[in-house]
This record gives sequence, C-alpha cells and structure tokens, in this order.
Amino acid sequence: MSNSYDEQGRSIDFSKYPESIKLDLTDNVLTITLNNPDYRNAIRPDMDEALTRIFWDADADPEVRVIVLAGAGKSFCAGGDIVAMQEGVDNINNFVVGIKNGKRFMTAMLDCDKPIVARVHGDAVGLGATLALFCDICVASENARFADPHVKVGLVAGDGGAVIWPMNAGFAAAKYFLMTGDLVGAREAQAMGLIAKVTTEEDLDAEVSRIVDKLNNGALQAISYTKHVLNIGIRQLFASSVDAGFALETVSSRLPDHREATTAFVEKRKPKFRG
Repeated sequence: MSNSYDEQGRSIDFSKYPESIKLDLTDNVLTITLNNPDYRNAIRPDMDEALTRIFWDADADPEVRVIVLAGAGKSFCAGGDIVAMQEGVDNINNFVVGIKNGKRFMTAMLDCDKPIVARVHGDAVGLGATLALFCDICVASENARFADPHVKVGLVAGDGGAVIWPMNAGFAAAKYFLMTGDLVGAREAQAMGLIAKVTTEEDLDAEVSRIVDKLNNGALQAISYTKHVLNIGIRQLFASSVDAGFALETVSSRLPDHREATTAFVEKRKPKFRG
C-alpha cells in the first residue's frame, strides 16, 4: 500500500483527504469508499471538494491501474446533503461552489485513463446515482436501487444525470425517471441498459473482484484507449448540455418550491409544491 508521496511526487497523499473519503491502494487497485454511513454517504462539502481531486490524483499515480468506487454501510450514496442544500437557499455561493465541484469531478472521471468500477449496494440516489453511472462499469447487488430525484426537492435535474441516464438507458426512460424522480431496482436498471452487471448481495464482492482482476491483468493501455473512444459521445453530450443544465438548476434553487422542499425535510413533513 502507498499512502505518501515518493521523491517524484507520484503517489497519492492519503493524509490530504478527509475521513469521509476512505482510500486503500492494494495490488495496484485504488478503492475509494464514501465513508459517511450515518447519513447514507450523503455528499457533504468536504467530500464534494475531495472528489474533485481524487480522480486526478489517481490518474497521475503510476501505482494505480484500476479504481473501485464504493460506499460504506447500507447505502452506496444518498446524494447531496439536504442540510447543505438548505444553507444554499440562503447563500447562493454555496450552491455555485457545489456546481463547480460537480462539473470538475465528472470531467475527471470521464478523462481518467484508469478504468473505474462502481460497487453499488443499497441506494444510489441523485448525485450518488450520477457517481455510480459515470463509472466505466457499474456492478450492483440485486437490492440496489437508482434514482435521480432532483424534481422531488424542487430542483432541475441539470447535472450529470441529464447526460448519463439518456446515454445509457435512452431518452424515453430518462425522461420518465428524471421527471418523476422514481426509484428503479437493479434488475430493471440492467435490463434498460442503465448499468452493466447485477449479482446477489452475497456475490457482489466476488463479481467486483473478478472484473477488477480482469482489468488489472489486462492490456491496460488498450483498455484505457477503448474507454476514451467510448467516452467521446458522452463527452460531447456533457460539454453541450452541462453548463445550461447547471444554470437552470441554479435558477430552480432560488424558486419557492426548492425552499419549501428543504424546509419540509428539516421539519420532517411532505413538501407542498405550488409550482
């Protein structure tokens, strides 16, 4: 395992990452674990900032051949931190910083030379679903569920979800799930092409290990170039829509329905949207 810089500054410095982003580098496989289980790994500001750096750091480290993204506890990731969203209602700068970080880590995932494998159990929701789906190969246990419920908190689904859902599952499915915010189970997600693999909960780690070993022992340069060729279309859609999507999401963050959604969450009641 490597956890500090060598003379050439080539190895990831684990100490600069918060405890909420757990890192392990073993046998050339970097496992990134979202480590906020008490809040279902909701992305707090410190995690958001760390995610903008870890994929660049991993890409630059010659010791890393494959990356695994996982979540601690019972969920993969519950998405954005609602409490932080409420703070963003009163401080637009918080929201803008989150948008900048989101664009950066999605770009980093697409541009990273190393293959990225998502290990998904439980729920991958909102930003959590985007993180899982922006990985190159998404492996989920059959109890996993995916959703992009921006609309349920009065926000436009303007970030990476508006890119990757139609790319993977087609526009008809993407419109349904992003306009309703409904959850989709892992088996159905695989059937529609949203994710690649589904296993039983007991077999999840074995299947992830099988895929990681295949990549780690494969012709990594050819695998990397194949990733970049396949990502051309995703990059094109991402570049053409992400700024407009984030701009509309920012507009929606200033509207009464979003304020009502965050207030209702804190007050533990259903929001009353008024359009």
